[in-house]
Amino acid sequence: MTETTARAGGAGPFSAFERMVAWRYLRSRRKETVISVIAGISFIGIMLGVATLIVVMAVMNGFRAELLNRILGMNGHMIVQAVDDPLHDYAAVSQRIAGVPGVKFAIPLIEGQVLAQGNIGSGTGALVRGIRGEDLAHLDLVDKNIRHGTIENFDQSDGVAIGRRMAENLGLVLGDTLTLISPDGDVTPFGTTPRMKGYPIVAIFEV
Repeated sequence: MTETTARAGGAGPFSAFERMVAWRYLRSRRKETVISVIAGISFIGIMLGVATLIVVMAVMNGFRAELLNRILGMNGHMIVQAVDDPLHDYAAVSQRIAGVPGVKFAIPLIEGQVLAQGNIGSGTGALVRGIRGEDLAHLDLVDKNIRHGTIENFDQSDGVAIGRRMAENLGLVLGDTLTLISPDGDVTPFGTTPRMKGYPIVAIFEV
């Protein structure tokens, strides 16, 4: 390491000239007290403004990262779906997508809107997703935030995993039955009959 490099590496954030100018206007003299006070107030104002900007940017960056983590943790970066007919060969399509370079994993699922009913209240609208247990383990937002129960043997349990807030709103705990009512029911001469089925709660997660 040369002397010039060492001197450059140890240089401070301000040069000697900048420090001299700052000290010249910040130092109080008998005839320049007002100027020094104004300079001091300006210095403190700039310092507080920059500090506030840094704090706000840090908070916004953290909020953005948390928001993206929650959205992508449940939805993924891309959704592939059929236009008109159901996607019957979903397993083959999922394998082909998972084989694309840069894709970590692909999860086949079915999604629908239902009315969820529990032990209290008249029910609430819910978005239901049918997913295999082995794929559910890939969703860290759910798998690593299980508060009650477990998703082991999820496929064999014929149960559901719900969020903590929904469980509280419907007065449900682990082992209770969650009743789902789908508007896409059977067509009869008297109209469409909604489909209704109860599922045991095997896991409660919090995101």
